[in-house]
Amino acid sequence: MDFNSNNKIVVSCSPGLNIALTHELEKLGFEIVKSDPKAVIISGTFNDAMKLNYKLRCANRVLWHIASFRAIHPNHLYKNARKIPWEEILNVDGYFSIDSFIKNKFIRDTRFGNLKLKDAIADRFMEKMDKRPDTGSSKDQAVVFMFWMNEDVELFIDTSGQSIAKHGYRKNPGEAPLMENLAAAIIQESNWDVKSHFVNPMCGSGTLAIEAALIAIGNFPGKFRTNYSFQHLKSYNSADWKKIKNEIESEKETNTLDFKIIASDISRKAVSTARENAKYAGVDHLIDFQVCEFEETLIPAGKGVVVFNPEYGERMGEIAQLEKSYKLIGDFLKQKCNGYFGYIFTGNLELAKKVGLRTKRRLPFYNGKIECRLLEYELY
Repeated sequence: MDFNSNNKIVVSCSPGLNIALTHELEKLGFEIVKSDPKAVIISGTFNDAMKLNYKLRCANRVLWHIASFRAIHPNHLYKNARKIPWEEILNVDGYFSIDSFIKNKFIRDTRFGNLKLKDAIADRFMEKMDKRPDTGSSKDQAVVFMFWMNEDVELFIDTSGQSIAKHGYRKNPGEAPLMENLAAAIIQESNWDVKSHFVNPMCGSGTLAIEAALIAIGNFPGKFRTNYSFQHLKSYNSADWKKIKNEIESEKETNTLDFKIIASDISRKAVSTARENAKYAGVDHLIDFQVCEFEETLIPAGKGVVVFNPEYGERMGEIAQLEKSYKLIGDFLKQKCNGYFGYIFTGNLELAKKVGLRTKRRLPFYNGKIECRLLEYELY
């Protein structure tokens, strides 16, 4: 198994984040082969896959391709999978788990497909080494991923293991938190130039402001993580990984800013939580926290972006109250944010109509299963 040559890499993401992920990968110098709502395909070396795990902000997992074949029966899966030199990929004294996406007429229960693949790997080890690794459901060590659509099977090493969508600094999530990868995607798809002010009223647990600060100083999510699936492969070399991390860290340019990042919330508890998370992320000194009504949030002179993530509302009483809030957000943007770009991330487009401003862009996203929009307003 050649880990030094270019290979197919599938970077998975939450539904709808593929556009942001595509832009992120392009900025990192990768040519996009294909983009789907839940994944982006590129080409690269295994070292590239390791770097992507460290650097990517919008992704879920990084999958390294190892084999493709046709299978019209579970026994065909077993036969073809057993031909793969697993003893060159996995540690015989280690542990691996199977994850999969299966959609065909041959497998009714995904667990059965996973079991056939696990048996093929185990039997290959017994044949070649008279010994086999342990297996289970935990994804904190080596993970093999199977994509079986109709008659086509693709096998991958899931180099991430546990999802990289969570960036690891949020020790206190607060109420209804925005996922870190979604927050990073919102910021990336905005018009923020990482040179001007970033203001986040209604900051909640602070994820948007923290992600903005991390982006501004060039700190990547991998800084907060100590374990990836690729570290449990036979080819893993800790010295190589340390060198990769040191090279990435050496690219960092600054730990100070010449513009403001501001996070405000009416809840003292929310601001305390946001400050705690920012401190763990190492960026609390870069964010100005304010306890106040959003209308009282300081807007520095000059240019920048103002990003709101208000509640969407689920009950009629909430909707009536939120209509007023959305109108006040619109008034605030009109009256106090001249020269800025305003953004409202919402899963309720009826409420968004109460803002009273013409949108310049309406970018589609999902927050979990809720279809959302990032609404952009150019504020003259």
